[in-house]
Amino acid sequence: MKYLHLVWAALMRRKTRTVLTILSVLAAFLLFGLLDGVRAAFNAGGTIAGVDRLVVASRFSIIQPLPESLIAQVQSVPGVRRVTWGNWFGGYYQEPKNQLIMFAVAANYFDIYDDYGVTASMRAAFDRSRTGVLVGATIARRFGLKVGDKFPVMGAIYPDKATGEASWQFDVAGIFETPSSKMRAHEQEILMHWKYLDEASAYGSGTVGWLIVQVADPAQSAVVAQRIDDLTKNSDHETKTQTEKAFNLSFAKQIGDIGLIVGAIIGAVFFTLLLLTGNTMAQAVRERIPELATLKTLGFTDRSVLGLVFFESVLLVVIGGVLGLALSSTLIPAVSAASGGMLELPPIGVRTWLIGFALMLAVGAIVGVLPALRAMRLRIVDALAGR
Repeated sequence: MKYLHLVWAALMRRKTRTVLTILSVLAAFLLFGLLDGVRAAFNAGGTIAGVDRLVVASRFSIIQPLPESLIAQVQSVPGVRRVTWGNWFGGYYQEPKNQLIMFAVAANYFDIYDDYGVTASMRAAFDRSRTGVLVGATIARRFGLKVGDKFPVMGAIYPDKATGEASWQFDVAGIFETPSSKMRAHEQEILMHWKYLDEASAYGSGTVGWLIVQVADPAQSAVVAQRIDDLTKNSDHETKTQTEKAFNLSFAKQIGDIGLIVGAIIGAVFFTLLLLTGNTMAQAVRERIPELATLKTLGFTDRSVLGLVFFESVLLVVIGGVLGLALSSTLIPAVSAASGGMLELPPIGVRTWLIGFALMLAVGAIVGVLPALRAMRLRIVDALAGR
């Protein structure tokens, strides 16, 4: 460390170039920290133990329906307090670009989900109208909807058997705002009656998309989940009971392997970073050839010069990398809050920091090895002569 001032002086020789390179490294490791959080969020479904709400869906595919008869069977399982259910409806409003997050829910849905901010008067209005829908405040603001409006939706899956078309007409029965910022993602949802969908759909009736189970004792949730799945073992509608978080993330996983996608993005970013920092170090050494020759003249050995250049390369990457990971640590809570609970990114832990440091050292070593070897092999006479 006694030569740290020499390394620092070399870095500050071209301040603008150094700052820009550090910013590039910072951006790469900021992206690494955020994407590693996304990867961890998608790979961690959460343990069932201690959870008071469970989701029961098909083991084979989240879009495969379950028989309505399963509801009564699940309700009779010891440890189950309440059961409700729902179906994905989807569709768009006015134009295909206005895609909707729309669910058909059971009449007792809000007995279990009391965190939507649906008031007693809203629920009463919703129950009175067969075609009524409850609209999240975010969606209502986006489309300028108000209570009493007609709300035509072009369904994504189910045609109306009365018309044979996928066009459905709804009435806005209420607009809800969630009481907690953590549940803000619900304000992007629209809820309709499951019974209406079941009766009016041209695809037949008697099926549900998934069941939501409220357990009597959260400490027994894992046991209850196993009992529920045992009901359908070796049947054509085997179930998989999991946490709400795991179920919600499984929707996003339908687009592909999230881990592979994230890894490919990170790989492309660091490949670009190698080219950028490698060019920076090569140029820095070329500009300092006379200075390096002077150091050798003053008694610095070949290995000492190699170590100085190598340490300079590593230090440059470490500074930017530490700043990038530190910044991602502060941004992750903000990103989670901005998603309204839809995507909860875990804080950057020891594992991510260790991988980050390993990447910093690896990138610094790779981009510094060739300039350092050139500096070590430098002949004093040739360098001072400008050859």
